[in-house]
Amino acid sequence: MKKIASVFMAFVLLFSLAACGGSETSPASPEVSAGEADTSSAAPGSTASVSGPAAAKTGSKSLVVYFSRSGNTETVARSIQSQTGADIFELVPAVPYSDDYDAVLAAAQAEQNENARPAIANSVENIADYDIIYVGFPIWYGDMPMLLYTFFDSYDFSGKTVAPFCTSGGSGLSGTVEAIKELEPDAAVTDGLHIRSGASSVPDQAVSEWLSEIGVEP
Repeated sequence: MKKIASVFMAFVLLFSLAACGGSETSPASPEVSAGEADTSSAAPGSTASVSGPAAAKTGSKSLVVYFSRSGNTETVARSIQSQTGADIFELVPAVPYSDDYDAVLAAAQAEQNENARPAIANSVENIADYDIIYVGFPIWYGDMPMLLYTFFDSYDFSGKTVAPFCTSGGSGLSGTVEAIKELEPDAAVTDGLHIRSGASSVPDQAVSEWLSEIGVEP
């Protein structure tokens, strides 16, 4: 009888240990939140992410506006243009940023600290003609480059749909969708698309899925 009881207790103990072991999880790795300057620092195979309510409409005239220092964001912008038939416009800073990575980071941080509005060398002459405006940028120190704040301050987006997209090494959308909503309270701001820099060379599938998410069928 004692032998049977011992065997029974051993099974109970083993079951308890297995249950405890199965519920244990590893702590999440910290996410990089600063320092991405539109460079290909992320590992290949990174995926896109979306957030926020969908609001875009099909059959509307659209424009892709983007700022890209190293070309990653431009590649995504071109994919959106190709899949939607939108017009495209590159934001060019009046004072070009340095080609040196560290210098760009220093300039970006200084602009943020000063809440600067860097001048834009060119302008969208007929923005009133567009219903949907896709706006793309790299994430610098957890935010849009201040050049984008200049852009949003310069035009009236009332009644328009703004669809943000960005690239970064790993910081995600970094609250930029919410920032744009505050800047443009009378616009409909869609889900934001984030593509990690390592995946920006092949963004077509992620872009296609995002367009479907926000109500624009390629």
